[in-house]
Amino acid sequence: MYSLGFIGCGNMGGALALAAAKSCDGIALADADKAKAAALAQKIGAAIADNVTIARESRAVVLGVKPQILPAVLKEIAPVLKARTDDYLVVSMAAGVSINTLFEKTGMTFPVIRIMPNTPAAIGEGMILFTRGKEASDDDVTLFKSAFKAAGELEEIEERLIDAGSAVSGCGPAFVYMFIEALADGGVKAGLPREKALRLAAKTVSGSADMVLLSGMHPGLLKDAVCSPAGSTIEGVHVLESSAFRGTVISAVTVAHKRTKELGSE
Repeated sequence: MYSLGFIGCGNMGGALALAAAKSCDGIALADADKAKAAALAQKIGAAIADNVTIARESRAVVLGVKPQILPAVLKEIAPVLKARTDDYLVVSMAAGVSINTLFEKTGMTFPVIRIMPNTPAAIGEGMILFTRGKEASDDDVTLFKSAFKAAGELEEIEERLIDAGSAVSGCGPAFVYMFIEALADGGVKAGLPREKALRLAAKTVSGSADMVLLSGMHPGLLKDAVCSPAGSTIEGVHVLESSAFRGTVISAVTVAHKRTKELGSE
């Protein structure tokens, strides 16, 4: 019996498997890319299995496949889950796919925790949103939290809000990486070596994020504290505002949210 079985171990599934391996034994992996699964299994000391075996023999079955692939996976494993008489939990990270949709596609109900993680989970700094189905017990939630505690912060959220949360914390790292790259590019344009500019940019973003979280102050107030009258920072802020920086970021989150919902219905 496996404690955790991952069906799909790509970028996100693999990141969670890496985190889970820090606190769990008895992990199994399955992926269409068998070489990728084998490499990750060797790295974290996991077993290699197929989808059916994982569905039959795992206390928690983690669905780490894309929403477009999920229907085929559910069709394959649903009869196996239906035949089980022991306790099991399904953890789904398919973007936009509701718990009710999982039930509809399998023709059955079962304990589910739906999650939306992000890639910093690979280094223990993730933001993992989760919502529990009605069939999931407190023991199931305890198991989930214990298995993924090394991935970062686990934030429970109402299911009606998880897609919106995903657009911020799930898609957000890509937006932040773009900002870090652009900030570093500006440093290079000003004369900094590339490696130095990237380190300064990344550490600045990291420290600024910590200031928001630890100080409890509104980001606008923290921004104002950096902007001296007639100084260099306010000049840069003026350019960002003139280029609709905040409006563009809001639009990016909005379209990401819309696309997440679309993925769940395709």
